[in-house]
Amino acid sequence: MSQKKTLLTLTRYAMVLAIGTVLVRLLTLGVYPLMDTTEARYGEMARIMYETGNWITPMFDYNVPFWGKPPLFTWLSAAGFEWLGVSEFAARMPHWVVGIMILVLTWILAAKVRGRDEAWLATGILATTTAFIVIAGAVMTDTALTLGVTLSMVGFWLSWEKQSRFWGYLFFVGLAIGMLAKGPLTMVLVGISLTLWLAQDQRWKRIPTCLPWVKGTLLFLAISLPWYVLAEWQSPGFLNYFIIGEHIKRFVVSGWQGDLYGSAHDEVRGTIWLFWFLAALPWAPVLFYQVARFFKAGEEGVQTTQTGYMGYLWCWLLSPMLLFTMAGNILPSYVMPGLPALGLLIAGYHTRQPLPEKVFKIGLITPVLLVLVAGLLNLNLVGKEPEKELMAAWSTQAEKENSALVYINKRPFSAQFYSAGKAQQMTTDLSTFLQEQRQDAFLVLEKSAVPSGFLWDKQRCELRAESAKRQLVHCKVGS
Repeated sequence: MSQKKTLLTLTRYAMVLAIGTVLVRLLTLGVYPLMDTTEARYGEMARIMYETGNWITPMFDYNVPFWGKPPLFTWLSAAGFEWLGVSEFAARMPHWVVGIMILVLTWILAAKVRGRDEAWLATGILATTTAFIVIAGAVMTDTALTLGVTLSMVGFWLSWEKQSRFWGYLFFVGLAIGMLAKGPLTMVLVGISLTLWLAQDQRWKRIPTCLPWVKGTLLFLAISLPWYVLAEWQSPGFLNYFIIGEHIKRFVVSGWQGDLYGSAHDEVRGTIWLFWFLAALPWAPVLFYQVARFFKAGEEGVQTTQTGYMGYLWCWLLSPMLLFTMAGNILPSYVMPGLPALGLLIAGYHTRQPLPEKVFKIGLITPVLLVLVAGLLNLNLVGKEPEKELMAAWSTQAEKENSALVYINKRPFSAQFYSAGKAQQMTTDLSTFLQEQRQDAFLVLEKSAVPSGFLWDKQRCELRAESAKRQLVHCKVGS
């Protein structure tokens, strides 16, 4: 009786933890500005899509097509603007909803395979995994990609184990979602996971019958192919850049110089494993401890059932790291598609060899950190200062309508978003710009970029506002 009471207590705790953390994340969505560079860049692309009505090709800037990613992330935020108006909350809320869908799929898989108690524990762990809950409320591509991978992995298992044609078709829907979220990477991640698992115990023999291959493939093409055809037709060159550049050169060429929209990252090979550990906090040490206990007890640490369920989860968890181990151009968010398997694994190991309840109290760290970090971001106390406040000062200026808004040398993406696309970028030096100025203008420049000994012409230029790093100066055309 006491064991059942303990299990019920832990289940209720996991329910509260999952739901509470998700609600805390919802409440933080509009508290802080869109952050440079990723959030502000993607938020501005969504704002341009909403403003122009061009829902086919995401635009990096007006009349500059963005070939780096498919449009699902842009559609999500642009839809938020349609429903709620342009704001940080509207930009992030659809991605938060996608995160909820991932949690629901995680719950469904565990509930159908292992029962509701384990399902709630797995969901609570995933919801409080730091990278998951942060990224699920951010304007990024990774949440939609994770939804596609999760739907495909859940769909495959339930089609395999339960002989469910419905879930078999959802496997292909997941691939299509991933194709519209981040492209062929989805099929690579799912393919690595399934290849590793099917290669064991002669499971590959069931491949011809485990999924509705013909109708499923047609469903996949019907969902994903039309956009790719329209995108290439509307913006020729997209497929070559996206398929060859973003999916081959980006990951095998260190410091790849072909990126049209930013700078390539160049991390030490194998860094993806460190990224995973940090992303999986506070739960990564718990999983390591569980596995160590199984090996210490002389039991196999992966295969805990004849169905191979736990091994399937391990293949899912490890696929992003295996793919990106030898890649230098990576980001911490690349591990996110495997995080649902983390929650499922820890819950599965706990069912077989329970941990003390107090171990799961570490999940409370995450919602507390969410509130703390959101507050620090709101107060600009983390070293990253978006342009929201400076653009708010600009928007109150009487000369705003008749003066250009010009950033000298560097224009942050958040300046574009918070100026509603009005901010321009000039690469000439300050002195040259003032000599050649033909229109009244608000100039924004970094304080450290003002030339040594430079003196403003007080008859022409007046300081109107400043932030920690930049100044907003209004300059009239010289006589």
